[in-house]
Formats: sequence, structure tokens, C-alpha cells
Amino acid sequence: MMQNRTHTCGALRLANAGETVKLCGFMENVREVGSNFAFVILRDFYGTTQIVIETEEMMQLIKSLNKESTISVEGVVRERSSKNSKLPTGEIEVVPTKIEVLGRCRHNELPFEINRSREADETQRLKHRYLDLRNPAVKNNIILRCQVVSALRKAMTDHDFLEITTPILTASSPEGARDYLVPARKHPGKFYALPQAPQQFKQLLMTSGFDRYFQIAPCFRDEDARGDRSPGEFYQLDMEMAFAGQDDVFAILEDVLPPIFAKYGTYDVASSAPFRRIPFTEAMERYGSDKPDLRIDLEVEDVTDIVADCGFENFADGNTVKAIVVTDCTLARKAVDKLCADVEVQAGQKPYWFKVDENGEFAGGLAKFMVEKKAELTEKLNLKPGCFVGLTAGKKGQAQKTAGVLRKMLGAACPEHMDKERYEFCWIVDFPMYEIGEESGELEFCHNPFSMPSGGMETLLKAERGEIDPLSITADQYDLVCNGVELSSGAVRNHDPEIMIKAFQMVRLGEEDVKKKFPAMYNAFTYGAPPHAGIAPGVDRMVMLLAGEESIREIIPFPMNKNAQDIMMDAPSTVTQKQLDELHIAITAEVE
Repeated sequence: MMQNRTHTCGALRLANAGETVKLCGFMENVREVGSNFAFVILRDFYGTTQIVIETEEMMQLIKSLNKESTISVEGVVRERSSKNSKLPTGEIEVVPTKIEVLGRCRHNELPFEINRSREADETQRLKHRYLDLRNPAVKNNIILRCQVVSALRKAMTDHDFLEITTPILTASSPEGARDYLVPARKHPGKFYALPQAPQQFKQLLMTSGFDRYFQIAPCFRDEDARGDRSPGEFYQLDMEMAFAGQDDVFAILEDVLPPIFAKYGTYDVASSAPFRRIPFTEAMERYGSDKPDLRIDLEVEDVTDIVADCGFENFADGNTVKAIVVTDCTLARKAVDKLCADVEVQAGQKPYWFKVDENGEFAGGLAKFMVEKKAELTEKLNLKPGCFVGLTAGKKGQAQKTAGVLRKMLGAACPEHMDKERYEFCWIVDFPMYEIGEESGELEFCHNPFSMPSGGMETLLKAERGEIDPLSITADQYDLVCNGVELSSGAVRNHDPEIMIKAFQMVRLGEEDVKKKFPAMYNAFTYGAPPHAGIAPGVDRMVMLLAGEESIREIIPFPMNKNAQDIMMDAPSTVTQKQLDELHIAITAEVE
């Protein structure tokens, strides 16, 4: 027997008929049939049970309550005359002998209907998230999250990883995003930073002699929101391995993730080991993205040499031109126009197109510019009647990016070219170590500065001597991608102080800069650090994929809105002058 109740609202069955029971829950709905007769749906975490009101006294009590009030019901279970096969409790009902009000809902009107809350305005959902979470469809995503986290923990422990928590209050370091800063009351003018990731701490654990570390780590980044990224905070399965390289990391995740995706996912098919490995440059050329959705069978082709002199100005002037061919395409002109407009919004660049009609002639879009190139394009792209050809143009990177967006949208619009109901994993490898910064115009780290350059010191020295282009240097870095979503980045770490200094010298930072920015890690490495590697798949993104959701906010218990505001708790909020004085903080800008 449970405190305050004998059963949950999802537990009773026909075998319980005749028993006296006590249930507790939310009064979901009341359907009055007569003056003293009504059906009440009682809901708790576990399900619903029908309560039958048959007396005037009970009817008056129920009529005095608003929906979503919490009540306890004592009564007798009986077989329903009109059964509901869609409900686990659909064969029984409870006739109450006593009803007690536990928590009265004092609002005649709810901000939204609980069971249809997902149709409500998002601002109302977030403001009243405690009501939104009463919706079983919303609640189930949180249950799924708990199950996945539990399964991840067990899998990592079974692989001999130790769960170790790392500090939340730490020092600010250049991790690639804005820090959340916390003023230090005892140290005026100084600040802690919330960790963007436990990167340095987990590497320090490797230098401390721990062999395998993991945690479900909270990370804090002051970033803008998007569909697959929540502003403020997120969680990742953070892991690191000593005396390990890329293949060791791959082997662990290829063993851990597929069973979890197959068990808990919307789709029950997941890639088996080994996952495909695609070099970064190949991914950009073939798919127009470093996070390709491999469920789509479309690929990108380069037709620059063929169409550069076709007479269409956007294909000239040294621009790169990419093409994507969709066979047996049935998209109507209106659908094509909408798709092109959507691509332009997302990629910032307009795509172009033409079709091959039933007679094998080019028609629509840019067809008039392609007529003289028909033979070459037909051979290059293997064109046949019914083909749709999407084209993108611009500087190489922009043409690739636009092609990647176009490929993804064409896959979604043409079901015959997308095997949607599966989880398709791949590794993107051999990322560039350096790039030319858009703002600085100088050499900068492309991704993680802690990654080991492929070839180590020898490669960096060749670049320093001018024997190779620094932009040709790749890093022992990798991304894990699933269904077009980047789940994580990882790398073989640069554990050698001399190689680390040389890598930073390439971007105009000297030994003193390294010591100043990363004092603990640099000093630890000077005491003899083991080679180590790691990765950190995002838990939120993982659960979003498993739940089949488009927005990451659907799988977070209390998410912020797109402006990084918690409108339920009114955060961020102003604080008192006394609090500011204690922290030696003065607000100099006007606050709205």
C-alpha cells in the first residue's frame, strides 16, 4: 500500500473488480449526464481512471471544482458496461464513497487545454510549464530522457568508465563561445566562469592517472537559440580515455549508442559498427555539409567547368557551381519555388534549377542558359527524362553550404530519396587545424585548439619552414553525426607542451600566452601526460532525435525561450542594490 493511495490511476484492471481502493490525481475532465450523474476522468503520472458520480452530494462537490484540481477518491471498482479498449484501465470504473479535495484549482479558465498543450502558443507553454508537463505527450519526453540517461550511465560503467563530477565555478578560458560570468564576492573585480565544457578538467584527470572518465556534464554557453540548441545550458555525455587514440573512442561509442537508439528511438533501426568515416573535405564536396544526413541518397556534383561560360552571370567570375540531381522528380512548380525560397532563407543564397522533360529536353528555371551545355551536363550528371537539377553558385564555401541546405530540403520533399525511418551514424574526420578568420583575415584555429595536429611536431615545423600550407594541416579531430545532426565533437588531445606551444605560435600566441591562458593544463603536461582522447555527445540532441522532435525545447524539463529567458521564473531578473554592493558591481548602462 502506498501513502495516501492504494493504486495509481493506471494500475486497476478487471481483476480488481469488487475491491475498495483509494486513488489520487488531477481532475482532468467532467462529463455530466444527468442532474446527479457524471463521469470524471482522474489522471496521475501513471494514467487515467474513470470515476462515476451517482449521488447528489458527490455531484455538488464535483460541480464546485475547476478542472485540474487534485482530489483523492475512495470507492469500489466495478466492471464498465461500456468498455474502452484504447485505455489500459478501460474495462473498469470506480464508484466513490468518499471524495476529498487535496488541492483546489482556483482558475475557471486554464491557459490551454492540458492534453492539447503542444498546440498552444510557445510563450504560454513556457510560462505555465508546470501545466504543460501534465500533458502525457510532453511528460513522456522527460521520461524518455531519464531512461536514456540511465542507459548511458550503465553502458559507460559497463565499459569501466568512472563517473567523476568536475567544478561548475571555474576560470574563464577561450572555448569558442561566450562565457557566463559569476562575480566573486570575496575577490572584488574578479569573476568565475561557468564551464562551457569540462574540457580542461577531464584532460587533467587523465594526467592524474585516471584511465577512463565520464559524466553527464552540464555546460553553459551564452549562445543564441536554434532548433537543435538550447540557449544557456545543455548536457553532454562527456568522456575521456588515457593511452587512447581515435579508434579507441570510436569503438566505445559504436558499442554504446546503437543499442540505445534502437531500443528507445522513434525508429528501431540504427547503424551498426563500424560507422562510416568521411573526411571533412569529402563531406563538403559530396554532401555540402560537415553533418550530412546519410538517409538521403542525393549527392552534390561539381559542374563549374561546364557551365562557367553558359551566359548566366552568377556562374561566371570564378564562382563555383554545384549541382544536385533528383531522378523521377514530381515536384510541381509552386513547390519548387517554395523550396528555393526556403533554401535562400536558411543558406543566405538563392539556388537555381531546371528540369528534363519527357522528351529529354531542358525546361523551366535556367534551361535557356543550359541548352548549349546539354550534352556535357547529360553525360556528367547522367540525366534522364524526369530529372530535376538544382544548382548553387558562389565562392566555394558558400556554394557548398547552399548545396547542403538544398540537398537536405530536396530529401525531405522527395520521400523516395530519403529512407527516413532509421538512425544513420557517421564520423566526420580529418578536420582542418587552421582557417583564415573572417574578421581578422589571419590564421586562426578552426575548431578545438587542444587537438593534436595530424603528424605532430613534424607537420607544424614543415608549415613554419614554408614547405606546406598551414591551411593543409588537419587535426586528429572528429565529429559524430546522426541523421544530419551533429551529436558531438571530439579529438585526440595535444598532450605534449612543446607541440602545444608550436601550434599556438602558428596563430601568433607565444609560450607565455599558453601558460597564461591554460596554466593548470600546461603545467600538468610538463609532469608527463599520457596520450589521451575523448568526445562528448550532446544528451539533449540525442534525446531530441530519439523522440522524433524538431525542437530541443520539447525534451528539456524547464527550457528557456529563444531569447535565453526563463519566463516562468522571470530570469534573468534585476537584483537589489545591496546585492550589487556586496559584489562590488555598478550598473553603468541604462536598464529597460
